[in-house]
Amino acid sequence: MFGFLKKDKKRDAQLAGEVTLYSPVNGTVIPIIEVSDPVFSQKMMGDGFAVVPTDGNIYSPVNGKVLNIFPTKHAIGIQLDNGLELLLHMGLDTVKLNGKPFDIFVKEGQELMPDTLIAKVDLEQLKESEKDNAMVVVITNMDKVKNYSLAVTGETTANTKVGSVASK
Repeated sequence: MFGFLKKDKKRDAQLAGEVTLYSPVNGTVIPIIEVSDPVFSQKMMGDGFAVVPTDGNIYSPVNGKVLNIFPTKHAIGIQLDNGLELLLHMGLDTVKLNGKPFDIFVKEGQELMPDTLIAKVDLEQLKESEKDNAMVVVITNMDKVKNYSLAVTGETTANTKVGSVASK
């Protein structure tokens, strides 16, 4: 009659559903275990993947919402539509650069789609600073993950489906 006691089946399905993961940049997709930083390669922060970029245009790897932007601009927390959270970490050991090679184009709370330009990274500046330029995408709340799959490795373009993750 009123509908307020009915379960929102579409919302429940979305929350438990599988979410597509996209390459955030043009480049080479690698499994997270191949990232040179042991914090990522040993999955201390969670599972995921990285892309070694050929350019500095960084897009959202998912449909979701910006949770936070680190003050040093090197990392962005994103909440997926199914409630999972991931970290987009731009380069390795880049926190020490105090945001210099990063131009951020999103703000906290902003809705994201795979074609949303999140940042531009000066890859030449990373190289001059002797920093690894891998763009790491890591699911940070693995305790809530039912299934994670990386379906694509090797050369890819931004906004291309590379895998999926489903919540419990």
